[in-house]
Formats: sequence, structure tokens, C-alpha cells
Amino acid sequence: MKLYHGSNQIVEKPQLLTSVRGLDFGKGFYTTSNYDQAARFTENVVKRKKSGNRTVSIYEINEIMLFEICSVLKFENPSEEWLDFVSLNRTNTYSGKIYDVVIGPVANDTVYNVIDLYIDGTFSKDEAIKRLKARELFNQWTFCSEESMKLLRFCNSELI
Repeated sequence: MKLYHGSNQIVEKPQLLTSVRGLDFGKGFYTTSNYDQAARFTENVVKRKKSGNRTVSIYEINEIMLFEICSVLKFENPSEEWLDFVSLNRTNTYSGKIYDVVIGPVANDTVYNVIDLYIDGTFSKDEAIKRLKARELFNQWTFCSEESMKLLRFCNSELI
């Protein structure tokens, strides 16, 4: 399976991302199986870092081996469990099990507001999920351990 990572540079050797801002699935190396999503994300990274070139790094992974070797948390769609997990990670308050890989819908720019309104209490959980399910959400594959990242094989990269 191919996975893509959008950045402002080629990423041949992925590293665990540590950030002061809360990310959907916590610290990790974020990828997606959707090339267009990774390509769109490159624009955000270049703007935020004010440097580099819009670049999509491309990887291959053996899914069978991943699920055999790693502890994987997979969300099929925006559910109560997914919303709770993302909310806790975004507020840096998640204290549950640490997984090697987390797979699930990406809460991209078009849905940040819905999750923020849920976190601040404006939307109920049911209302937030209803609004999220009405949108086309792509996926993200977040590699949260060094062991899991060893399974990613860099193939090449493309400038956007």
C-alpha cells in the first residue's frame, strides 16, 4: 500500500513529530493514503514554516505485517470514540493506551471548527458527529512509535 506525507521538504527518514499544539492522534508521523490530501497539506506547511518547497514524500508499507507486529487503533468513520480521542489529543489531555499506529478520519481544515465547537461545549457530541458525517473526510495513518516507522519504506518524492 502507498502512503503519502505532505511537507515543505523531502522526508526520506520519518521522525516522530512532537508539537506543542495538540494534533488529532497525538505525537507521531502523519501520512495519508490520499495523494491529493497530502498535496493540499504541503501548502499549509510551506506557509506555516515560511520556507521550503511543496513536497509529497511517497512510502510503501506492508499492511499485513503492520497489523501483525504493531498495536493499531483504527477508526472507520467519525464516531463517538473517534471524537473523544481527537478531542483529548487536541487538548493535550489524552492519557490512555499509546498505540504504534492510529488510523482514522482526518479532521482537516474544513472540520476544525466543528471539533473546536464540540470541545468548548457549543455542540453536543451527537451534533458534532452529525456535522462531521456530512463531510467527506479523508484518512490519516499516524505512526506513533519508532518500531512502526521502521515498516515505512521511502519510495520517492514529488514537488508540487
